[in-house]
Amino acid sequence: MFVKEVTVQNHVGLHARPATFFIQKANEFKSSIWVEKQERRVNAKSLLGVLSLGIVGGTEIKIIADGTDEEQAIDSLVKLIESGFAE
Repeated sequence: MFVKEVTVQNHVGLHARPATFFIQKANEFKSSIWVEKQERRVNAKSLLGVLSLGIVGGTEIKIIADGTDEEQAIDSLVKLIESGFAE
């Protein structure tokens, strides 16, 4: 299991469009991936789950992955978040 904390950079957070990019990226990996915000954990491959966290800009989240490509998955998702989803 691999865990990394990251702060959401873009000012609007993970609303529909960035959340879709995030989920598409998460689905590229075989590992199970979760997003955690304040003790609440959801499947990172679920649009409804990610949107239900209500992640806004400046929020710190944890990305957790477990599987054969866990480190690659987290590194890729962290890069996407740090890029601000090109917004």
